[in-house]
Amino acid sequence: MSTIIHEFTTKIPGWRPRVQPIRLDEATPEQLDALKVTPSNTKVSDYVLVLANDVETLKVRTPLFNAIMYNRGGMGRAERELSAVGASVVNRCVYCAAVHASRYNQLTKDELAMQAIFADGEEAELDERQKAIFLFAAKLSKAPSEATEEDMQALRDAGLKDDEILDLILSASLFGWANRLMHTLGDPVVE
Repeated sequence: MSTIIHEFTTKIPGWRPRVQPIRLDEATPEQLDALKVTPSNTKVSDYVLVLANDVETLKVRTPLFNAIMYNRGGMGRAERELSAVGASVVNRCVYCAAVHASRYNQLTKDELAMQAIFADGEEAELDERQKAIFLFAAKLSKAPSEATEEDMQALRDAGLKDDEILDLILSASLFGWANRLMHTLGDPVVE
């Protein structure tokens, strides 16, 4: 039996879906076509197989996710992962926080920022740029309408350019949606 995880970790947990994932050997041609655009060239996750129940959404979701998280230019990949963690921490999405904290650690070769975030949340001691990114992603995830000119100025003061700020907004927004979807469709688990 698996146990639901409630604490943040950089160890990527399993995921137990509440909705039956499609079976690849029973997939329709439309589902198989939608699955061709998944970001991984290895195993197709249960999460993606659940999303394949709604082919039209999956065909839009995956290219959007890839464009926001992997596009060149703008904010660097590690900082996009930091933004995803900011949204995921606020939304209590343990699975997404683990996946993106782990990727951040791999990209930066530094685990201290994620340790601080998981221990202290918005009070975490981070460098100025990390803190500005994390706090803005968290604020957007709590209440987008409360983002202010002062918040934008804090990002600029931390050295972010307009294209980087746009990437930050897009990645935090993407995870505001993705976290809620993960909560609805399943649970992070230790198996």
